[in-house]
Amino acid sequence: MLYHAYQAQSDVLSPGACWRSTTAPSSGGARGKGTTLRKLSAAMDVFSRMRLTHARPAYGIASVDSEGTPVAVSEDAVLTLPFGTLLHFRKAGVAGQPKVLLVAPLSGHFATLLRETARTLLQDHDVYITDWHNARDVPLREGAFALDDYVDYMMRFIRAIGPGVHVVAVCQPCVAALAATALMAEDDDPLQPRSLTLMAGPVDCRVNPTGVNTLATSKPIEWFAKNPVSHVPLPHAGHMRRVYPGFLQLTAFMSMNLERHRQQFRNLYQHRWTASSPRQT
Repeated sequence: MLYHAYQAQSDVLSPGACWRSTTAPSSGGARGKGTTLRKLSAAMDVFSRMRLTHARPAYGIASVDSEGTPVAVSEDAVLTLPFGTLLHFRKAGVAGQPKVLLVAPLSGHFATLLRETARTLLQDHDVYITDWHNARDVPLREGAFALDDYVDYMMRFIRAIGPGVHVVAVCQPCVAALAATALMAEDDDPLQPRSLTLMAGPVDCRVNPTGVNTLATSKPIEWFAKNPVSHVPLPHAGHMRRVYPGFLQLTAFMSMNLERHRQQFRNLYQHRWTASSPRQT
């Protein structure tokens, strides 16, 4: 019922957010107007940005400086599977650079969270990324996506890239990337990664446990299956799929640093209000 309640709330608030993005005065339009109008414009702008985005935003990497020269970048889908696409940032006229698979987190947000990491790697590497799909849009007929499926996706992506790939896993996928690399090494797979880098993803959570680890061990697995996990509601293509909703994951993440996020929204409001104030000449 949790996901259904969220969807109902989202449907109720959606007209207000859409109204702000289409008809309310922008900060530019409010420039030079009265203080009340500028404050209203800034408040509505912040409100419109508080809703979650369920459509992946663009990576926006049109070009990079590679070896001191601007190079055009295009996005090519190398392998498309139900729960994710192996995306290649192809650089025009550049070949022979080390291949890197950037494994993005599958934890409530899109792989575009790593766009700046990809942009930096692109200067000296041939970059691929795991572009995960929104599970609520994957029909039930495609089956489940459990840890073993996650590891299988990793191995299929690595094999699709070819020999000599370096794998860089960030945060949540570290365990899956490690398992995939270990299984391929055990089988002496000629396409096994040349190197594996794990960033900010603890493998043994018993070492220096955080508050999240403490919570995970304080309750039985049945509690997590009953409470955080919900069924995808209509009208989404993945109706009735059991998921750990992204909005719940992001809410949990924000609650860990609640005051920081509150302050960022205050800063955004102040910035939008200031941006719409008359310029002094």
